[in-house]
Amino acid sequence: MQERKRGFEVVSAYEGHAIQLPKRATHHAAGYDIEAAETVVLPTFWKQVFKYVAMNLKQWIYASKGDSERKEAVDVTQLLKPTLVPTGLKAYMQEDEYLQIVNRSSNPLKRFLVLPNGIGIIDADYYNNEGNEGHIYVQMLNFGLLDQQIEKGERIAQGIFTPFLKVDGDEGGSNERSGGFGSSGVSN
Repeated sequence: MQERKRGFEVVSAYEGHAIQLPKRATHHAAGYDIEAAETVVLPTFWKQVFKYVAMNLKQWIYASKGDSERKEAVDVTQLLKPTLVPTGLKAYMQEDEYLQIVNRSSNPLKRFLVLPNGIGIIDADYYNNEGNEGHIYVQMLNFGLLDQQIEKGERIAQGIFTPFLKVDGDEGGSNERSGGFGSSGVSN
């Protein structure tokens, strides 16, 4: 039997939901096309900005009149968050590799969709972690004027397996991964 080196699997929560394992579109393609596991609406960035302005306008008017009874303004960080699109997938790979999640080249041009973090990095120890079984989500932001609906099965990103190098004397961190975004426990 051949040793498993790298690949994709369906997470248990999505078994039986017709999740397609990623494939390369052409013989020379670097990326594996990743599909959405559910239909998701990506609200327009501008709707969120206008919602923030509208919610705070009343507060700003009260403040200009010296009204001490006004409520606190809404926190903008809660309104302008990217949408997490589930893929129903997890990825296994070698210890010295990671999976890059990159945007499809057509997304910004045709649909105004971007990955706010530029690229996503899925580390080898994310696979089967205790917190979420290594379920890969794609962060997306819609900077267009209209909401965008992503249909289940629609290609939303590409995954590229990439080796990485370590510096001399690197023995790795001591933290254990426990979940998803920011779960390595390392803070700046």
